[in-house]
Amino acid sequence: MQRDPDPRMDPATDARLVSDMRQVVRRSVEAVLPEAAVREALAREAFAQGLQKARRVTLLSVGKAAWRMAKAALEALAGREVQGLVVTKYGHAMGDLPGLELIESAHPVPDANSLRAGARALELADAAGEGDAVLLLLSGGGSALMEDLPAGVTLAQLAELTRALLACGADIRQINAVRKHLSNVKGGRLAQRCAPARVYCVALSDVLGDAPDAIASGPAAPDASTSEEALRVLAQSGYAADGAMRAALSRETPKALPGVELAVTGSVRLLAQAAAQACRDLGYAPLVLTASMDCEAREAGALLAAMARDAAAGASSLRPPCALILGGETVVHLRGHGRGGRNQELAAAAGLALDGVPGVCVCSLGSDGTDGPTDAAGGIVTGAWAARCRAAGLDPRAHLDDNDTYPLLARTDALLVTGPTGTNVNDVAVALIR
Repeated sequence: MQRDPDPRMDPATDARLVSDMRQVVRRSVEAVLPEAAVREALAREAFAQGLQKARRVTLLSVGKAAWRMAKAALEALAGREVQGLVVTKYGHAMGDLPGLELIESAHPVPDANSLRAGARALELADAAGEGDAVLLLLSGGGSALMEDLPAGVTLAQLAELTRALLACGADIRQINAVRKHLSNVKGGRLAQRCAPARVYCVALSDVLGDAPDAIASGPAAPDASTSEEALRVLAQSGYAADGAMRAALSRETPKALPGVELAVTGSVRLLAQAAAQACRDLGYAPLVLTASMDCEAREAGALLAAMARDAAAGASSLRPPCALILGGETVVHLRGHGRGGRNQELAAAAGLALDGVPGVCVCSLGSDGTDGPTDAAGGIVTGAWAARCRAAGLDPRAHLDDNDTYPLLARTDALLVTGPTGTNVNDVAVALIR
């Protein structure tokens, strides 16, 4: 419902809120860049001693944060000769790294370069021998960026099956059970191919709960799913799988990997804590509501805006200046045909709910700098945003209903663009209240 503007609406206050929010964004991302996490993991006794004693070290770094993680590892291993491979998303590499090959590939849908990366990773795994060490650095996006499929299974078939799984209502765990059993690198299989070399894996978590077998589909983690489960999900999808696909799904994934040392580091909890500290430094008393947000994006935006409205009106236990923080990852159920992402949807929904409310700013940020299939990281809105939309001849509700938030935010100077950040630890949404 459209609200009359509050007479207390002040452009100067809005400008200050947006400026403060941009500082929160910058400081939050800086706090979760992967270099510190890699250095900390490699300093652990099991990692430090194992890598020091190894005859040779092969480095495999895969994911949206792969380049930064690989660079930090090379610095930590200064003096050692290291060979290996970095696999990251198009546009996320920042130059050559000594001794390391670089392959950029597609996300969220794998492409031919994803297959090239998977094949090369398996070549390096097979070449590792007794007394060698494989340092595997994982981050979000690795599941699509690196793939190797069983004989007779194609990328086109994988895409068709994924669409069928989504259409039948399969959840992410069920979909991943199928994907892992249709892969030569997921579900612990990459680490298995490294034997007899030992594997030292540092996984930067982008999943709620930090389950090792879920991060980049767990190439170095024992798999909790089973071939029986994968075949059952396939049957539920109604997809007409051929013999090659059924044979692949019948292969069991490793349930134990004795030659692997695994460290899960970085998480959305750290991102939420970093956002809270940034708010505190700017004079806002922060409250982290959750680091396990897992719901529809527009519902999260409306709820965060409602809580911020109450705080601004003195109708809650919070007193301005204060901040509310949600960490996690929302979902978008596509109803329309527009362009956007989950963080842009959250921001737009919050902006609608804040229509005419003074002294509140909401931001939603994807920590990797890429929100959906766009070049934006999210959006920043205030109580004046919906009025700006209407003044520009835009209907924010219609755009939201069409999942068309990117042009809506772009035309109202509310799009948040950071470029690739080099990290990936889920999303954070922040409300600043003055």
